[in-house]
Amino acid sequence: MSRLQLEDLQLARGGQTVLEHLDGRFMDGAITALVGANGSGKSTLIASIMGMLRPVAGKVECQVPKERCAWLPQQLALDLTFPMSVEELIMTGTWPSHGALKGYCAAHYRRGREIMARLGISSLAHRPLGELSGGQRQRALIGRTLMQEAELLLLDEPFANVDIETVNVLTDVLRDTARQGATIIVVLHDLEQLSRLADDVLILAGGHGRWASPESLLERYAGQPAKAPRLPFIFPDTLDAGTV
Repeated sequence: MSRLQLEDLQLARGGQTVLEHLDGRFMDGAITALVGANGSGKSTLIASIMGMLRPVAGKVECQVPKERCAWLPQQLALDLTFPMSVEELIMTGTWPSHGALKGYCAAHYRRGREIMARLGISSLAHRPLGELSGGQRQRALIGRTLMQEAELLLLDEPFANVDIETVNVLTDVLRDTARQGATIIVVLHDLEQLSRLADDVLILAGGHGRWASPESLLERYAGQPAKAPRLPFIFPDTLDAGTV
């Protein structure tokens, strides 16, 4: 099943077409890797999926309630000067459904503690965000989406500038979240991460999109040097199409 579909989608920024004739569906209970060079339209597509950018033509068909949609940008977008603790950040995940002006009940705090334990950050509950490492902040940000009980989750390079332990923890959490039925879209650039995480791949290049299976990409680029396991920024000439 799919609660998120693209139908002949055309998107523009500043009067210039960024993407066109984009079709396909993101499957429930699966993780889709979104691949493309800077400027290929990844952020534009995400903005449209989140309802922040109106299509020029075609449409985004999303049946996930707005309060269950979560967008996690790169860590650089987080204001580290704002006086907020890890627990306080995670609790804001209740705001879309519960409201920002209401107090939290015992069940909210209990769930927050369970999420922090799951992410291995219980000891950081009262630590200010500005004092955390990159990996600790990323775990806290993922914790906020878990608190939101997001059914559609979009993440922009969630493994950038984090330690290997955090990569392993977040990989397990995202796979488990997908198994519970969530639709997850992750911007990735690394072949190893794709091999561990993705069920499907959408490549953006030259204003268009092409779907592929992870297996096809891994086979096509298996010979890349280990020191540069980067995903392609163009459509490979020989690539079996994935499910659309």
